[in-house]
This record gives sequence, C-alpha cells and structure tokens, in this order.
Amino acid sequence: MKKNILIVAVAIVAIVCGIAAYFYWLHSPAKTEQQAQVPPVVAVPPAPTLEKVIEAPPEPPVLPKLSESDKTVRDILAGLLNNESLLKLFHPERIIRNIVATIDNLPRKRVSANIIPVKRPPGPFLTAGTEEEKTISPKNAARYAAYVKIAEVIPAQKLVEIYVRFYPLFQQAYEELGYPKKYFNDRLLAVLDHLLAAPEPKEPVKLDQPGVFYLYADAELEARSAGQKILMRIGAQNELKIKAKLREIKQQVLLNMRDRKTGDAK
Repeated sequence: MKKNILIVAVAIVAIVCGIAAYFYWLHSPAKTEQQAQVPPVVAVPPAPTLEKVIEAPPEPPVLPKLSESDKTVRDILAGLLNNESLLKLFHPERIIRNIVATIDNLPRKRVSANIIPVKRPPGPFLTAGTEEEKTISPKNAARYAAYVKIAEVIPAQKLVEIYVRFYPLFQQAYEELGYPKKYFNDRLLAVLDHLLAAPEPKEPVKLDQPGVFYLYADAELEARSAGQKILMRIGAQNELKIKAKLREIKQQVLLNMRDRKTGDAK
C-alpha cells in the first residue's frame, strides 16, 4: 500500500496546515526553558546485539482515536501557526473527517459547506464591470491571502514524511465514508492530478448572473468541478502559487514512493 498526500485548493490550503500541524507537533512536544537547559539523567542501557537490532521491529507511532483527535489537532495547530488569525480559519470539530470528505468531493460538481474544515473567506465575492459585462474583480484575490500564506509556509518534504507515518487516521475516515476496500492514498493522487489540470483563464474572467449566484460566462469553465472552480476563482497569481505547491508535494510523494520501492527491492 502506498502512502501519499497532497494539498488541494483554497480550503485544502488550510488543510495542509491541519495535516502538518497534527502530525508534526504530535511528536514534537514543547519544552520548558528548564527542560531545555537541564536534560534528565537516565541510565544508559547496554548496546543491543546485531541480532536484536535486526529482529526487533520498530515501535509504531501512538495515535489518538479518530473520534478523540480534534482537541489534539486544535492544540497542535495553535503551536504550529502561532497566529490567532490563521488558527481561526479552522472549524474546531471533525477536523480529520472533514479533511478527508472535502478532498474526496473536490473533483465533483459540489462540495457541501458542512464538511469543509475551514471557514469561508472574509467579505463578499467581488466583481467589476457593468451589469452587462461582469467580471471577477482583481481585488477579490486578496480575500484568499491567508489561505495561500498557509500553503506557502508548510515544508512539502516534512509534510509527506510525517503523513506517511500517520496515515491510519485518514484511511479510517475514508473507510467510514463508504470505501472499505479502497485506499485514501489513491484518491489523494487522483485529486492532485485533477486540480493540477484546472484551467488558467485569462483575466478578467467574465461572469453571468442568471439568478442569485454568479456563473462563469464561459460554459467550459462553468462545467468544471468544484475544486477546479475554486482554483480559478482565487485569482491567477494565487492559482499559480497553489499549483506550484501541489507540484512540490507531488514530487515529494513520488520520491517517497521511489525510495520505498528501492528499499523493498534490496
């Protein structure tokens, strides 16, 4: 079974932070100043023989139960971000389950607001132009700045390494969605490729408003998935930044897979 990860547009930009925070800080507890200066005195055990080193399997990481993981995730997020405004982007409950459900739904036509693990961007959707020629306003991209910032500060290599170790909770959440015989890893890679294939429309992007909601005037763009529409909506520069992070993550995933195959062949 391959273990992989990706970051997905806008909402998933924040999800990156959630995954990295949960898995990185779970095994990196904060130390007090006294603890840092005065390491505890411990007895040094005898060096294991070569036979024991070979025979003894590595201890698996201790994970919280999926149903009890929210508080841990929130506390770790606070330590990682060290930024109250960024922390407030997250909904405080069902974090891992919502991450998995959101990723699974991004290639579909709609993603329910009830499962997105982060809050909607501040302010209204901004348009420009006349009633007859509406376009997405260049100022609208600024609404997503905090989400893009989270994606940019997360180290891709560390994210992939840590996620590989703590995959079981994500797999469990995926199975609970109704996929008992499928791997969440496979869905992640498929969604990653799907988002990287999102169009990069030339700005300004034209809109129609046949009712309450705006639609893309270009029928081909309007027919795209919810995830690809999100990428196109956040502005050309933001889309390029997110796609750059997606490619970086994918590269790390492929390197990780290659290293595992090489290790298995030895």
